[in-house]
Amino acid sequence: MKIVAIGRNYAEHIAELKNEVPDEPVIFFKPDTAILRNNEPFYYPDYTSDVHHEVELILRISREGKNIDRKFARKYYDGIGLGIDFTARDLQAKAKAKGLPWALAKGFNGSAPVSEFLPVGQFPDLRQINFRLEVNGVAKQQGNSAMMLHPFEDIIAYVSRFITLKTGDIIFTGTPAGVGPVQIGDRLEGYVEDRKLLDFEVK
Repeated sequence: MKIVAIGRNYAEHIAELKNEVPDEPVIFFKPDTAILRNNEPFYYPDYTSDVHHEVELILRISREGKNIDRKFARKYYDGIGLGIDFTARDLQAKAKAKGLPWALAKGFNGSAPVSEFLPVGQFPDLRQINFRLEVNGVAKQQGNSAMMLHPFEDIIAYVSRFITLKTGDIIFTGTPAGVGPVQIGDRLEGYVEDRKLLDFEVK
């Protein structure tokens, strides 16, 4: 399986990082070794001192497809969950300054905690899904799928033009504003609507 992630998909997050608004979805990847499941703790790595949380709605791909027409995109995912795109911001800044890829800043071990997936049928409106992240009981990020620059259907159609999607793949759909650093001892809790899907500690 693979993790396909979408960058710069919420306008306020683009603004907070002083980035340009892209014309097309920004794509990057995380390896399967980045995944943390079952609310396993995140162990702060020793090669960075500035790890930031980025909470995102995630999609579970349920069938193989390429060149998927957006009007059929809904047939290719069956679950929606919550994920954290941990980013080593210092490594990312160093790479950006040199015009180099920032794969290590996004793809290091444990950088993708993921929740269980809820059946798509449980959501009455896929363009009105609320989600949030709390750090030590304080809300840090809040978003709604309506705020996405590129909704689920557009993401699947765009990615599948270039990369075949396979059963079990996970798509991270972008993070809203409010990203910030985590520290050892922090507890992160993530919610989709009022259902807690993530609850783990930084160690």
